[in-house]
Amino acid sequence: MPDLEQIADLERRYLLQTYNRYPVAFERGKGVFLYDAGGKKYLDFVSGLGVNALGHAHPRIVKTIREQSARLIHISNLYYHEYQGRLAEKLAALSGLDRVFFSNSGTEAIEGSIKLARLASHRVGGAEKSRLIGLEGSYHGRTFGAMSLTGQDKYRKGFEPLLEEVTFVPRNNLEALRAAVNDQTCAIVLEPIFGEGGILECSVEFLQECRALADRFQAVLIFDEIQCGLGRTGALFAFQTFGVKPDIVAIAKPIAAGLPLGAFLAREEFASAISAGQHGTTFGGGPLACRVALEYLAIVEEEKLLENVARVGAYLHHELQQLVDDYAAAKEVRGRGFIQGIDLEIPTRPIVEQGLAQGVLFNSTQDTVVRFLPPFLLQEQHVDKGIRVLRKFLGRKRRKAA
Repeated sequence: MPDLEQIADLERRYLLQTYNRYPVAFERGKGVFLYDAGGKKYLDFVSGLGVNALGHAHPRIVKTIREQSARLIHISNLYYHEYQGRLAEKLAALSGLDRVFFSNSGTEAIEGSIKLARLASHRVGGAEKSRLIGLEGSYHGRTFGAMSLTGQDKYRKGFEPLLEEVTFVPRNNLEALRAAVNDQTCAIVLEPIFGEGGILECSVEFLQECRALADRFQAVLIFDEIQCGLGRTGALFAFQTFGVKPDIVAIAKPIAAGLPLGAFLAREEFASAISAGQHGTTFGGGPLACRVALEYLAIVEEEKLLENVARVGAYLHHELQQLVDDYAAAKEVRGRGFIQGIDLEIPTRPIVEQGLAQGVLFNSTQDTVVRFLPPFLLQEQHVDKGIRVLRKFLGRKRRKAA
């Protein structure tokens, strides 16, 4: 393997310079650990931004990829294969929704969700029923439709004009939500737990009001569970955690254990609005990705990983809260399960860099939030190590009341 400087120099010469990478190149992984070319071991609290929920090199995933790649990798959606229907059936049964479309990524799943919502809304309210409601501080992806729904200027700046029919409301502001939704509303689109936005939850009351308003105005309620879904909250779907069921849910990240795969799931009432030729993909839902996704769901169930997420996630939350109690620089713990963040009074990128030197991979979002998206295999002793490293960088302790 070439050394880090050789790898970085080649990228500087030939890649679009869109990534501000950390100074490490990984060669392999095993379980909750990654290893660089020199053999140094790193505890992984990032899991490929939530993708590697089964950790690295899970033996059942490796076996499945080997077997299927030797048989059939890609055929396009011109033809049938045995795994796409089986995966759709499984996701429908687990979610209580009716139909599935497979994409290559979460962003594509959002784009497809918007298209389906527009078709369904035009069917009941004509072309005027096209307005979208998004949330301030949200993040949905980098393509134009997804970016139009993203309520953060830093992702939108320089790419305007975007979709003009989007109204943003503050998260958990019921009054603003009620004022924004009307007969021209096509869809309400939200993350139940903001990911890139800093691990911020929508309240159950707010989600219930979204549901009620969508029903009242015949709009589509779309949940973006690309980061918070498929087990991170301790339930397979985040909406099951909050008890509010959407009409469409977009998923991606861990579903194919590192292979590119996304999907949106929809109620029949809305799914029936689309017909052959109105949406499609070349790569989405291929035999390799779908077979691996079926194995992912089987592993989560058979290894009881949702129970582990709930148990170890509660321990992680307790230990992070202890940091808030102990250190002046620590403000608040947010999230649940294996999607959590600790908001600090200080910039977090230096902490990520220092953690790297200590052999622990943290993630920084929104400048002051350390975000935790660990593999579902994480145990309490791994949490302990991460907390010990964090403590080194949080500065002075709080004064205890006498």
